Amino acid sequence: MIALPIVGVSAADLTLRSAELSPDQAVSRVVGAADARVSTSHAGKPVYQVPDGSHYVPVGGYDGAHLPSRPEEDSPAQVAAALPPGSRLLKDSAGFGKIRTKHGLLEADLREIDLHDPLAEGLFTLDRGRLPERAGEVVATNAFLENSGLFVGSSVTPRGATSAYRIVGAYELPNDLKKDQITAPPGSLIDPLDKALQASGGTGVHPEDSYLIKVGGDGFTWNMVQAANAKSLLVVSRAVANRPPADADVPLYRQQPKEQFERSAGGATEMAILATVVGLAMLEICLLAGPAFAVGARRSRRQLGLVGANGGDRRHIRSIVLSGGLVIGAAAAVCGTAIGIALTVALQPVLEEQLGNRFGDLDFRPLELAGIALLAVVTGLLSAIVPAVTASRQTVLASLTGRRGVRRSNRVLPVIGLVAVAAGAGIALYGSTSDLGSTVVAGGSALAELGIVALTPVLVGLFGRLGRWLPLSPRLALRDAVRNRGRTAPAVAAVLAAVAGTVAVATYQHSSDIQSRQEYVADLPHGTGRLLTTENGAYKEVPALRESLTKQLPVARRADVERLVVGKPGCATFSQDPACGRTEIITPKDQRCPLYESAEGSDAFSAQEARRLRQDWRCKDAGRGAQHSTVVADEKLLSVLAVTDPGSVSALKEGRAVAFDKRQVKDGKLTLRIVSGPDGADSFVGPPKEPVGVDKIIPVHLAPEGTEGWGLELVLPPAAVQATGLTTAPVGSYFALDGTASSEQRQRVAGDIDRMGVEASLRIEAGYQGDDSLALLALTVFAGLVTIGAAGIATGLSQADAEADLKTLAAVGAPPRVRRTLSGFQCGVVALMGVVLGSAAGILPAIGLRLTERRALEALTRRAVDEGYSLAGEAAPYVPIAVPWETLAQLLVVVPLGAALLAALVTRSNGALARRAAG
Repeated sequence: MIALPIVGVSAADLTLRSAELSPDQAVSRVVGAADARVSTSHAGKPVYQVPDGSHYVPVGGYDGAHLPSRPEEDSPAQVAAALPPGSRLLKDSAGFGKIRTKHGLLEADLREIDLHDPLAEGLFTLDRGRLPERAGEVVATNAFLENSGLFVGSSVTPRGATSAYRIVGAYELPNDLKKDQITAPPGSLIDPLDKALQASGGTGVHPEDSYLIKVGGDGFTWNMVQAANAKSLLVVSRAVANRPPADADVPLYRQQPKEQFERSAGGATEMAILATVVGLAMLEICLLAGPAFAVGARRSRRQLGLVGANGGDRRHIRSIVLSGGLVIGAAAAVCGTAIGIALTVALQPVLEEQLGNRFGDLDFRPLELAGIALLAVVTGLLSAIVPAVTASRQTVLASLTGRRGVRRSNRVLPVIGLVAVAAGAGIALYGSTSDLGSTVVAGGSALAELGIVALTPVLVGLFGRLGRWLPLSPRLALRDAVRNRGRTAPAVAAVLAAVAGTVAVATYQHSSDIQSRQEYVADLPHGTGRLLTTENGAYKEVPALRESLTKQLPVARRADVERLVVGKPGCATFSQDPACGRTEIITPKDQRCPLYESAEGSDAFSAQEARRLRQDWRCKDAGRGAQHSTVVADEKLLSVLAVTDPGSVSALKEGRAVAFDKRQVKDGKLTLRIVSGPDGADSFVGPPKEPVGVDKIIPVHLAPEGTEGWGLELVLPPAAVQATGLTTAPVGSYFALDGTASSEQRQRVAGDIDRMGVEASLRIEAGYQGDDSLALLALTVFAGLVTIGAAGIATGLSQADAEADLKTLAAVGAPPRVRRTLSGFQCGVVALMGVVLGSAAGILPAIGLRLTERRALEALTRRAVDEGYSLAGEAAPYVPIAVPWETLAQLLVVVPLGAALLAALVTRSNGALARRAAG
């Protein structure tokens, strides 16, 4: 019991420490055997960088006027010219593409580098096979082979490629074991694929180039890094990683604070949480192990009595029992630490796969492991304190005869517990109504729970009053538990602590689930769906997708939709390719929201003006969105989307477009702008600019106000598209179901999509679907196991106490089932008391956290009203507090009943007859 958490903590310590790489190990996985890795910053001007090269800022800060919308790659000659003379370069190109696999399509990284070059050593580990030597050969990561269903010797074809590649080897990236990647010799993969994609009307591959640099001498020093930064290059240097410069020597930290680029440590909060978890874990172990030590002390009471009879005093009795706890704690420390280390060493490959990177070396920290072992010793010692004190208070005569004297219960502990409960509840409720937040709520709840633990002996006594209404066997079990609170209370407290956590999480999650159900916004009318490709290059596969949809699902009505095409049909929507373009609806200037027209945004208006404008119809949020807000379809689409406006249906039948956003329509017309090629409007920073293009004025029918367009802004009939001179490409279908789609039917559609090797999304609106949390199930199972374990320990102790009585019952001819029945009821009584108290205690933290969330949402609502985003009383927050009665019923009925039945099953019916000790 004590060793088990020590196994986990020591294994976790060794695993996390081994996963931490030294600076040289970490940088070697980035630069290989080179001195540095250099890449372009795309800033178009000198930059400042942090020493490890993870962040950079242009000198003087970001300025949209100097940043190109599409930076050009530097050639190897340009990069070499910016480096120290005599530097040797190895180009490393990385792109992205989709690979046809055994199952369909797999998104993977495409890489070109000469793996035979000594500078590449350390970047990868060849697992099997050989390295590629000529064009047409590639090596693949183990993750890619596992996910694709391929193997060394297979042929693999990137989508759009004109030829296949043979996999000649498998390798792994020590820093990313889960990356799907294939690597080819320079010039044999990315460039041919880029040309093939562009020739077929699709979007090409845009690789990111970096260079491994060897300069010799002292390596790539910080001065060299700054010189490269002046040429707009970023550098990851081995020399700088091993000997980082002082903060005063980093220009970036003089321009912007260092804290802005550091990973958030969150030290105080994390340490507080860790200390709380460790403390509660130790309390739980002590509560479970304490009765176990009491069982041992009770079984050894005759030996302890003999110690007293031979001159030993209470100090000796306490020392003997405490020494037992110390020995068990020490044994648990040694065994737990040893097993944790052994498991880590044995399972190192599995742990590395889970973490996603290889360890540097097994990093043993003796002081940390000793501290973990000391924790076990302290836990064993603390667990033995109460049994030691109880045993020392027994008289010699009572110990030798097996009798238990009458001891008055502690009157101080219940008072302390009552104060702790009141203080904890007050702190939790105060935290829910103050700015201190959930941390104070959690602290107050923990204090209140500790108070209930201290009150457990008194609460157990109160349960005894129920015995008068129970049958004989459960009444005997309850009264035995009440009369022996020293063994019952710790077990009940252990059950209480475990159940309280489960009930708190269940209550919080159940309440959140009800809130989410209330706040759920449907994407489509109930019982309808859409199947759309998520990549424009897959337009040729759309007919097959539609056929699969009709074949696999009970489709009642189907409306096929297409998208407008400017340039090549396979271009991405915002492609920078000159042969690509897009369409965009232009809102008339007098119908645009003034808040977003100024470069300063809402800051250009006074608070009162901004509040007034946010309620203006021009500034209202459209609500839903769609992958394609402008589609080409006929009146069937309106039928599927439950748009019943006769004017809209008639307009589509007559060849007129239908618009759903009145801001975009003026005098019955809408402006559709044709943007050919990149227009430079997508600069990195600055206010959005209106795209440059050719306008098409389209007569439209505006759907009545309040008509739900489900994210669509404009529906164009084919006749209206022909009038504009534009072309279209199929994108998918909207559909209405006849009934519902089963999980098997959805899976068949997903299988067809996978076999086609396209990226498509299937969405069927079925209303809010609750989240059946695996974590909640795990917590419930954990609470049940703790309940059964604690109740079993208490039952074992009660049997040790009642062994003489059980032998007497057997001697006088009591049925064998008496022993089992009594044991089952004793275990069930302890479990039931712990579950009842734990259920009551677990409600408090959930209520406190929900009240905290309600207060935060109310503050946001008041702010929204003050700033004009909503009207007073229009959006009152809904934060319910709901008790999960089903979970509570399982805990209150199933767990105690299961504990009772298990105890009855494992108890022997016939105890060995023995002579009762004289007394």
